[in-house]
Amino acid sequence: MKSFAVIGLGRFGRSLAKKLADLGAEVLAIDKNITLVEDIGDQVTQAASGDCTDEKVLRALGVRNCDCAVVAISENIEASIMITSVLKSLGVRYIVSKAKSALHAKVLKQIGADRVVFPEAEFGEKLAQGLLSANILDFIELSDKYSIMEIKMPSDWAGKTLAELAVRKKYGINIVAVKDPGSGYIDVSPNPAEPLVKDRLLIVIGADSDIKKLTE
Repeated sequence: MKSFAVIGLGRFGRSLAKKLADLGAEVLAIDKNITLVEDIGDQVTQAASGDCTDEKVLRALGVRNCDCAVVAISENIEASIMITSVLKSLGVRYIVSKAKSALHAKVLKQIGADRVVFPEAEFGEKLAQGLLSANILDFIELSDKYSIMEIKMPSDWAGKTLAELAVRKKYGINIVAVKDPGSGYIDVSPNPAEPLVKDRLLIVIGADSDIKKLTE
């Protein structure tokens, strides 16, 4: 079981801590605001109040023993940088820090953050994908050009096999799974000789431009 320390319980930090706990991870949630700590206390493994810019506080809470620490603070840039630096000095295995700007992100990287995130921007990109195509239900960005997407199967594919459709050859993408939206069952190794069922969802991987052609 992986263990996480989430530092900063604003909207992003609370959401992240709760989701990690729901997925079965051990979660230590920390914030200076005792009210926020009390609000999340029964939803995570441990919740504590303290000044996380203080190395002694983080050391006492055992943050260095966590597999990953997330600095979910970006508005207070000084605190964000200080906490990331302290986590690095404590030897935390993997540090994720939330950034407010490109310059902020650059500094966080320089002082030891393994990954820097822009939650609002990432959510905006995901929302834009969904708004631009009603056929794209979800996606994971692999790079600037490639993604894994969950899309609605073209209606005229029903009754045809993957072998017959030759999706990779015609569209340049790979279908990695077929999902039944009713039951939620996902076939992660679809039989290329088995006819596709109407209204199935497809999990595909490929270049964004190729997937877009398929969903237009």
